[in-house]
Amino acid sequence: QVQLVERGGGLVQAGGSLRLSCAASGSISSDNTMNWYRQAPGKQRELVAGSSSAGNLAVANSVKGRFTISRDNAKNTVYLQMNSLKPEDTAVYYCNVKSAPLWRDYWGQGTQVTVSS
Repeated sequence: QVQLVERGGGLVQAGGSLRLSCAASGSISSDNTMNWYRQAPGKQRELVAGSSSAGNLAVANSVKGRFTISRDNAKNTVYLQMNSLKPEDTAVYYCNVKSAPLWRDYWGQGTQVTVSS
């Protein structure tokens, strides 16, 4: 029983910033990854950024230099700082957790990010 609660989406102008958060609760293992995906209309869901409880952090090439992922293991929370937003960043952003020992997937409800030109 794992629940993920996402916050921080909204409507911003190009060049603006948003900060997303995802808080996990329930039977999540301390050995896990917490990640951000996004899906735009008519497109496949894509991995935007990932993090591990061991401290590894990475972002996709498409957002490198603009987005930063961070996490707080004590709070089971992952963040996505999004700067210099572009209209092509418009999508529903989903928090994802993969948890040991079976590495099951858990998904947040999604939060809409809309960037206007």
